[in-house]
Amino acid sequence: MCKNKFFLFFYIKDCSIKTLSRAGCSVCFRRNLSSSPSRLQSCMSAWVIDQYGTNGVLRYTEEVTIPTINSASEVMIKVYAASLNPLDVSMRGGYGAKLMKLRRDPFSVMSADNEFPLILGRDVSGVVVDCGSEVTHFTPGDEVWAAVPPWKQGSLAEFVTLTEYEVSHKPKLLSHIEAASIPYVANTALSALVNAGGLCRDNASNKRVLITGGSGGVGTFSIQLLKAWGAHVTVTCSQNAEGLVRGLGADEVVDYTAGDIAEKLETMDKFDVVLDGVGGDTEEYAMGLLKPWSGAKYVTLVTPLLLNTDSMGLLDGTLHAGFTLHSKAIQNILSNGVFYRWGFYAPDGPALDEVSRLVDAGKILPVVEAQFPFTQVPQAFQKLEQGHARGKTVVRVTEEDDEQTEELLQSSRLDTAESEQEVQETAKQN
Repeated sequence: MCKNKFFLFFYIKDCSIKTLSRAGCSVCFRRNLSSSPSRLQSCMSAWVIDQYGTNGVLRYTEEVTIPTINSASEVMIKVYAASLNPLDVSMRGGYGAKLMKLRRDPFSVMSADNEFPLILGRDVSGVVVDCGSEVTHFTPGDEVWAAVPPWKQGSLAEFVTLTEYEVSHKPKLLSHIEAASIPYVANTALSALVNAGGLCRDNASNKRVLITGGSGGVGTFSIQLLKAWGAHVTVTCSQNAEGLVRGLGADEVVDYTAGDIAEKLETMDKFDVVLDGVGGDTEEYAMGLLKPWSGAKYVTLVTPLLLNTDSMGLLDGTLHAGFTLHSKAIQNILSNGVFYRWGFYAPDGPALDEVSRLVDAGKILPVVEAQFPFTQVPQAFQKLEQGHARGKTVVRVTEEDDEQTEELLQSSRLDTAESEQEVQETAKQN
């Protein structure tokens, strides 16, 4: 199936190149799903959790209500593939529960309602089957990808509903399995490198960037993105991941298992940006690796915000995290003129449009380490929990020749035609 392969699970399919823009798409007309039970079943299959805990809390069910379109800007996606991120393992155990509950429902702090059942899974690749009346970028039948925000029901289900601003057209070069490996790490990396790190394709040329933990999902994507922008990239990883990261374009690789890593990095030229995906002791030596008094930035993806809100409560936890960030930022800017910042995931469909163009141009390749059928989601979590990732773990939710999706699309096209006819008749009457 795959013509070009790099290493074991690192590949891209040889297909024709065609990109889609957000301009010029026709408007979707919303269908009333609840009025058409014969066309669309009322329940779907999904993996849920009813409490926080270890892998044993994962439960398969076919009785989850299909998410409906609740606003005019939403689209419903039939999920073909999803992928897991370390955040899914953490959220299964309750990480960020208090802040995520508040984000889902601001009034939840005043009620005893719980958030269960929860559906995990942050990446989705699939097909649009329905959309709200004000959606302009997508129509039923479009193949799309997206990163599902952590406060929304996830992609380990047959269907997911998102706003059109969180969704992007899937790269034509990729299968759904390949595409599902990219969105969440792409949005996270772009948020960290652009919003916090100040880098972009116009200013990154010849900038020296250090990525710690470079063989995971965010690391493997960041290497490729930075190389597409012309940066010089140094990566830390274990020796057995060196071939992978060099194949993705890393200029220099440092094995963190072979001696004092800080000592090795200190022998190199100073960096303009450090993207830290490891945390812990890394922060202590990374600040000294940056160019002093030249606008260099340290960006960490390992922040205490959600841990603090979980352990201290929403108010105290947020205040404590804010004080920590403020004090470290002031200390580092005064001592050596470097910026200390936190990086977070941010949903951004238009940013994925740019990533899609890079993928179709061959600049970014999917890195899939393992894939599992939908019946083996617990095994996929176990694989992720083993650590030492070499790319992403993907779940096949729906087979790509699924007949049900075609039935849904035919139904959607019929309702769209009926809606357009009603609009035309109304216009004639007026």
